[in-house]
Amino acid sequence: MKRFLAGVSGFLCSILMFGCNQGRPIEDFGIEKLNKGVSTEAEVRQAMGEPSMIWDERDGARTFEYPRGPEGHRTWMVELDAKGVLRDYRQTLTEENFARVKVGMTRDEVRRLLGKPRSSVTFSLKNEEVWDWRYLSGPATERFFNVHFDRDSGRVTQTSQTDPVKG
Repeated sequence: MKRFLAGVSGFLCSILMFGCNQGRPIEDFGIEKLNKGVSTEAEVRQAMGEPSMIWDERDGARTFEYPRGPEGHRTWMVELDAKGVLRDYRQTLTEENFARVKVGMTRDEVRRLLGKPRSSVTFSLKNEEVWDWRYLSGPATERFFNVHFDRDSGRVTQTSQTDPVKG
């Protein structure tokens, strides 16, 4: 009987902890309140707050950026159509997205792809600026994705991934 109760208890805790959003675990408070093709800009702002950046698109649409750092592991890009209705949203800090960062890209292109970096550090002797983003690799492994820029050209020279320093 004790095993049964422990099992039921564990199951209920996992449901409460994760919740569901269209069959997926809830990944950020607020995003689960939004419905693609239905939610308005006002509803996005109410659920997510003020965006840190608004990107104007060619067709009159806009993309809102919601970084959840510096200690968070997610950055959301929320796309609104020209009428201000939610078109789509996506989490940018993923291995697939990191693979899209290529040598020669500009700072603006990287920012548009990944969102606001957690930090930016300049290495004068190497003539390099490094941006980093904290993310989860797998369900619970914390890592950093780093983009290295040449300071003169402002273009990507390489990328790297590092583990946090344990202390």
